[in-house]
Amino acid sequence: MRGIRLPWRGVLVYVQGLTDNLPVRGPTMMKVIRAKLHGIRVTNADLNYHGSITLDPDHCALAGLYPMEFVEIWNKNSGARISTYVIYGEAGSRCCVLNGAAARTCQVGDELIIAAADYCGPEKLYDLRPRILTFLPDNQIDQVLNYEVFASDARPYDFRIVDADRHTLESCHTWPNVDVAAIRSDLAAKGWSEADIDAFVETHFSL
Repeated sequence: MRGIRLPWRGVLVYVQGLTDNLPVRGPTMMKVIRAKLHGIRVTNADLNYHGSITLDPDHCALAGLYPMEFVEIWNKNSGARISTYVIYGEAGSRCCVLNGAAARTCQVGDELIIAAADYCGPEKLYDLRPRILTFLPDNQIDQVLNYEVFASDARPYDFRIVDADRHTLESCHTWPNVDVAAIRSDLAAKGWSEADIDAFVETHFSL
């Protein structure tokens, strides 16, 4: 039977059995990113609807976001940070609607980061590989990325961002609000070679 010492009238008194039902600390658990929509634009705000965020189920399925799942929302335009739950809108609509009290935190066109979390120990980070979707101004998906933790020569827990399909660093970019695919098409229409286009994109729009 376990106990604990408590102060009583200036004296430490040992109380036996007081801690028997307290949980025993287990392995270290961390709150980590599990899925993210990065740069999606607000398409509407409905103050009088049930509090939530309405998202395109196609976007959610690709990222791994579930209906009724709580998410953190960070507004890049206003700096507002809120938490609410996901509901599904019309598939293919590319919607992003803040409902209820959340509607007070945004304007149509604001750029949001929407993140879902999970809990795990450090040893599970290698297997996590959260999926990240980035968006163009019309809420079309620009990139599908994975965050990866890996053991490098420099440290046991290193980090990289890779293309989810090609599993490469080279095909990723972090240039905001730029439709790289459209730029590639325009350059090809101007007669640029594939090698020249690749070199241009790598120089101006790569990680």
